[in-house]
Amino acid sequence: MKKIVSLVLAVVLMCAVFAGCGNTNGTVTSDNSTSKKTVTTDGSTSMEKVIGALGEAFESEEGITVTYNPTGSSSGIKAVLEGTCDIGLSSRDLKDEEISQGLKGTVLAYDGIAIIVNNANSVSDMDLETIAKIFKGEITNWKELGGKDAEIVLIGREAGSGTRDGFESVTDTEDACKYRQELTSTGDVITTVSNNEDAIGYASVASVEDTVKTLTVSGIAPTEETIKNGTYVVQRPFVLVTKEGTQLSESASAFFDYITSEKAADIIAAAGVVAA
Repeated sequence: MKKIVSLVLAVVLMCAVFAGCGNTNGTVTSDNSTSKKTVTTDGSTSMEKVIGALGEAFESEEGITVTYNPTGSSSGIKAVLEGTCDIGLSSRDLKDEEISQGLKGTVLAYDGIAIIVNNANSVSDMDLETIAKIFKGEITNWKELGGKDAEIVLIGREAGSGTRDGFESVTDTEDACKYRQELTSTGDVITTVSNNEDAIGYASVASVEDTVKTLTVSGIAPTEETIKNGTYVVQRPFVLVTKEGTQLSESASAFFDYITSEKAADIIAAAGVVAA
């Protein structure tokens, strides 16, 4: 009797195995399923809007989750070196020493750096030389610029920020800015300027809303057209950072190809930056 029961169980088990193998409709059974695929990105806080939009579209099409860790450009680059993320995000070009460590930068888009003041400020335009003099502490009162009699309060980003690097490179103010506050995110700069009538700062054009006033630079406003044709001079690249000789995972490779393809250009433009 025991032999008969054992034989019946063995037959049932074999039928179940063959039924699973015979599944030809392309559906993966639960026994063979893998955990949900994820792409990890890390870096520039200025790239939050564009990476968020691209990640959402990619997940909708491919079912693969994209995570974003807003740590700043230098931290994102370090994360790639240490292998703790798939793709680094930098709002500046890679430095020679970073390239010598085997890192590769691929320009995703170009972003204008808006010069922002409080909405109550009457000043609306500056040239690049004036901006540099303000941040170097050579012009210290708004009345020198046609504004009210008040001390100019300089708001900037922390050392290692891609936005700061881009701004100081364009204005030739590296290591010379006299910041009152050095903040750790684009959002913090915008909020601080919006709450201080005497403040001036800089932030990614893609992140600026009507809570602050964006100045024109030599009469040129930061728009998609002026950034693309180069007439708005305060701009920098948004860079995807990977490591030479290190193969991306299948999911990360698919995301990289997706966001650098032509079909992603409209998503990038809708995020307020210019697709490369």
